[in-house]
Formats: sequence, C-alpha cells, structure tokens
Amino acid sequence: MALPEREGMDFDVVIVGAGPAGLAAAIRLKQLSAEKGEELSVVVVEKGGEVGAHILSGAVVDPIGLDTLLPEWRDDPDRPLKTAVERDEFLFLTKNSGVSLPNVFFPKLLSNHGNFVGSLSNTVKWLGAKAEGLGVEIYPGFPASEVLYDERGTVTGIATGDLGISRTGEPRDDFTRGMELRAKYTVFGEGARGSLTKTLIDKFGLNRSSDHQKYGLGVKELWQLSPDKFEPGLVQHTMGWPLPNKAGGGSWLYHFDDRLLSVGFVTHLNYENPTLSPFEEFQRFKTHPMIRDVFEGAKRIGYGARAIMEGGWQSVPKLVFPGGCLVGDSAGFVNVPRIKGSHNAILSGIQAADAIFDALVAGRQGDELTAYEEGWRDSPIGRDLKPVRNVKPLWSKYGTLVGIGLGGLDMWMNSIANASLFGTLGHGKPDHACLKPLAEVTPITYPKPDGKLTFDRLSSVYLSNTNHEEDQPPHLKVKDMGLQKTSEHDVYGGPSSRYCPAGVYEWVEDQSASDGVRFQINAQNCVHCKTCDIKDPNQNINWVTPEGPGGPNYTNL
Repeated sequence: MALPEREGMDFDVVIVGAGPAGLAAAIRLKQLSAEKGEELSVVVVEKGGEVGAHILSGAVVDPIGLDTLLPEWRDDPDRPLKTAVERDEFLFLTKNSGVSLPNVFFPKLLSNHGNFVGSLSNTVKWLGAKAEGLGVEIYPGFPASEVLYDERGTVTGIATGDLGISRTGEPRDDFTRGMELRAKYTVFGEGARGSLTKTLIDKFGLNRSSDHQKYGLGVKELWQLSPDKFEPGLVQHTMGWPLPNKAGGGSWLYHFDDRLLSVGFVTHLNYENPTLSPFEEFQRFKTHPMIRDVFEGAKRIGYGARAIMEGGWQSVPKLVFPGGCLVGDSAGFVNVPRIKGSHNAILSGIQAADAIFDALVAGRQGDELTAYEEGWRDSPIGRDLKPVRNVKPLWSKYGTLVGIGLGGLDMWMNSIANASLFGTLGHGKPDHACLKPLAEVTPITYPKPDGKLTFDRLSSVYLSNTNHEEDQPPHLKVKDMGLQKTSEHDVYGGPSSRYCPAGVYEWVEDQSASDGVRFQINAQNCVHCKTCDIKDPNQNINWVTPEGPGGPNYTNL
C-alpha cells in the first residue's frame, strides 16, 4: 500500500532532542533573536512522552552551563537544582573492605566544590518551560525517524515517524502519516548513540579523523532514605569491587532534595567476559559492607539505564555538515573522570546557536557552521576535555589499579604544566570487538535478588514506567537472525541476555526451532539505553526509534 505524502512545515531551525543541549540551543537562539530584533522560528521534537521523560543522569551538575545560559537561574524559586555539594568522598572497594582516599590526592579539576546535586530530568523539564516561555515550539512524543536531504545532499530537516503501523507493517485504522519539519539548519541532540546521528556520521564521514567512540552503561536507582541516613549534599564515588581489575567502571551515591538518594553504577562497555552483567554488578555493589547501611529503612522508588559516551577529546567527530550540526552527547562531550556532561551539553548548544544565528543574520542557510566546528576545542568544553583525554585509554589498557594511577598522574601534569606524559592516546578496539568467546572465560555466577536491597530486571523496569504500543513494528532490528544464533549465541554464549538492563533479550529453549533455541525480543521492556546497538559482537542489532511516545517515563532521575 502506497503511503500518502507527508504534510510539511518550515522553520528557521529544527532541533532533534529536548535534552540539555537541544533546549540550550533553542533558548539561546530566542535570546539572540530578542536582543537583535530578528524573528526566528525554532521547533524542538522529542521522542519522550513529555520533556524530561527519557532523561537520566547521576547527577552532579557543574553550573557553568546554566550560568552562561541563564545567569539568574539561582534566583528562580522553581529552580530544579537546590542542593549544593557539601562533602565529596572517594572510596576504593575490595570485596569485604575498602579505603577512603583523601581529596588532596586528586587534581582540582575533579573537585565537586561549587557543583549541585539533583535530577537532570527535572532540570530539563525546567529548561523546557523556559524555552516555551521564549516562544520555542516543543513537540514531545514525536520521534524524529528520518533525516531529510535536498538533491545536493544538504540536510533540510527531519520527518517524524508514522503512527498507527501494525507489527506486520500495514497501516491500522488509526494510521497517521508523519510530518516533515524543514529547516535552514537542523541541530541533532539525540544523546548517546542517536539513531539519526549514526546515519549522519556514516553519510558525511564525520568520524574520519577521530578515534572511534567508547561507551559505558549507567544503571541507576532512586531511593527515599531514612532521615538518620540522609546527609544533604553528600557526594560519594567508588571504584574497584565488584568489577574485576580488567573491567572498568564505578559507582555514585548522591544525597539531595527531600531525603533522595541517587545511586548508580557505570560499567565500561569494553569488558571482555560475555557472562558479565552490568545490572547484576550494580546489585552486588549495593551489598558491600561500606555501602549497604545507607539503605536501612529506605525505599526504592525509581529505576533507569542509559548509555554514556566515554571517548572524550580524541573521539569527538566533526560536528558540522551541510545544513546542520551535532550537540551534547551526540557529539561526545562527556568528561569521564569528572562523571559529568550536562554542563558541556549546555555549552555546546549555546555555541551551536551562536553560529546558527550569525549564519541566518548573514542570509546563509544549508552550509557548514565552521565557526562552531573551529571554536569548541579552544572553548570551556575543550579546556574541560583535553586534560583528561588519556584517563580512559590508560584505564582500558592497564586495568583499574595501574591505569587509574597513570591517569591521575597525567591529570596532575596537565593541571600543573598543561602537558601530558603520553601525548594523546588512542582507545584501541571498539567496544563490540572486546568480547571474548565464551570458551575463553570463566563464567560469572550472580546471587539471586533478595527483593529488599537487590532486585531483578522486571521489577526494576516496572519502576521506570516504561510502555510501548505492542502492535507496532519492532524498533530493535536484528539484521541477520542466523548470525545471531551461530555467533552471538553459539560463540559468545548469548551476552545480550546479560548486557541488557531491561530483560529485553532472551535465548529461550524451543523444540520447534531448528536449533532448539529461539531468540526472543521483549521490545516492550526497552528503556532506550541502546547498549544492544553498541555491544552486540557482530553489530547485528540496530536500535531505531519506536512509534510515538514509547519508552520510559522517568521522574526525578
């Protein structure tokens, strides 16, 4: 059945993703248009059912971005960040013990003094209200599913996804065609491993001169603490147990607002053992003798997970192409040692908006925004990322103990002398190529959850408020199901059932299947972390946007 033509709307700027970067760009564009007396039409499309619904982070926020964008934000009684960091603690854990490392050992750039603890989801909701107050149009629940190009290959906007398509691909009675949103410039702020950003990087060769991207998986819970366990503004980070030395990662515990505890665990996705489960490592972490006491009398009230860009300075691709640019996590602006990225996301949105505004005022459209591309490395973003550029490669190469020691030394040298002992190191293999075959590893066995401190995936996904329309085309696309069986299952032991933090993938015994097992995809559980798109050893799973506002609906995450 031939689909009808899409209707279209024209704007000066279309922004994909209502995250910190996209909303910062929208706000900055409207600020500039008001200052200069130039009318600009700006629209933001967001795949979440509401602004902030798909936003998840620790989060300890460096306020430099907000200070630049909205200098009076601290005076707003509705501001989302009200808890300042009061105490900063770093722990190195062994299986049954651990040590607290003095802050004097750490470079000043790792200090959290002057930062704020809070919910990035709520921060984004607040930014969304600010943007709408300036005249920005925001359309939540409308995923951008396709990039639009003209005959020269210039990006001219995006199309939102069709609604009312059945699982078999046929239009249902409630079918509605997607819209074309056309623009002079299009900004992509989809977050880590964005489905459209991937296609743009491939089409324009944006990573031709950069290292490949690296990733981590952050799994997070929100708890309401007992009053006697709550310490407002306490920020704790750990590394070491339960991960083995060769598997990188660590945890955070942040106390904020009304007795809330943000607790989470990041596992670097270059781990080798296919039986490792980031979700289960997080559950084990909470049982450590130096950690578990904080949960006494507490209640778990939220859960979520998302991939994190970890490549840093050397992995940032070219940010511009004819007709558009990348911002925020789509660009890879996370500072891994600081465990922060929202400040750089906001700053990148501001810088992109400045370049777009100057171009539009000059009567340009559809060209490359060279001012943005040429400026970021000498901006606060570059000054934030460059001194820490070797921490991740050293960690990956030498393991936690030696790698972090060398990384710390390199950060000190950068802080003191603006120089590195190592130059700029490469990252080695991409994450999907790091898995070893099952026959070459010792399988990891995890304890069963107790339902009080440790939990299973399904009860966790329930807390994420995740929902998808069941009668729709699958948004998790396996390119070659035969390869999934002969390689992902037979060689690697089915790591998809372990790396997914939402129980989406299962290898199920099925005597009716030719090989006795069947690859089952529970797409309705998907929390949009995109780990499968990153870690599948054959790059055989492609994550695309689902229909409408599907996915999690995070609160206070």
